[in-house]
Amino acid sequence: MGKEKNPRRVADNEAMAKLRSLRTSPQKLNLVAAMIRGKKVEKAIADLTFSKKRIAIDVRKCLQSAIANAENNHNLDVDALIVAEAWVGKNLTMKRGRPRARGRFGKIVKPFAELTIKVRQVEEQA
Repeated sequence: MGKEKNPRRVADNEAMAKLRSLRTSPQKLNLVAAMIRGKKVEKAIADLTFSKKRIAIDVRKCLQSAIANAENNHNLDVDALIVAEAWVGKNLTMKRGRPRARGRFGKIVKPFAELTIKVRQVEEQA
């Protein structure tokens, strides 16, 4: 009797993973996301592993999660996966401040970002 199954949000040859509340600005996160777009997943993981950017660690975790989703939930071949899309969104912004000279107030904004990675299985060209 139960409810009907929800339709998939991605195509049959795709899987995705999402990270919310990453403590970095969306602009900085997008630099790292642009580094892996369109690459094969092994190359993307290698690039993220040796990147000097702090947020690359979290991006690598999200990519590995997308790969695990593809393998375990959707039965896709891990060796034929590419990073189809990687997009960044804004999240909340904490507002802080510190006192400055002559009674003024220095505003400090601490932005958060979201990251969504979609991997796609492609056929090998012979």
